[in-house]
Amino acid sequence: QEQLVESGGGLVQAGGSLRLSCAASGGTFSSYGMGWFRQAPGKEREFVARIRWSFGITAYAEAVKGRFTVSRDNAKNTIYLQMNSLKSEDTAVYYCAAQNPSGVWRYWGQGTQVTVSS
Repeated sequence: QEQLVESGGGLVQAGGSLRLSCAASGGTFSSYGMGWFRQAPGKEREFVARIRWSFGITAYAEAVKGRFTVSRDNAKNTIYLQMNSLKSEDTAVYYCAAQNPSGVWRYWGQGTQVTVSS
């Protein structure tokens, strides 16, 4: 069964860095897009970044461009989100997700908390 497991969240001071990981297992994700979303308290879940397993094409939300970098390790079936220059407004639960070829974000991880203290 398909599973996505995030790790790497935590507490960091403003201006600091964190790297999140998302390990995919139990299925064939090579034709999927992989992405990161986040949800802050009292707010809706929002898109952060995405990457294709093949070609490594990426896309970012405007709020994180230039600060966050999404990457993948095909051999490990793992994607990463390198977050630099963190701000208090980046505080949220971060979720990894897999998008099928029809464009549906079909599989989701359990989320990992990122807290940025100012």
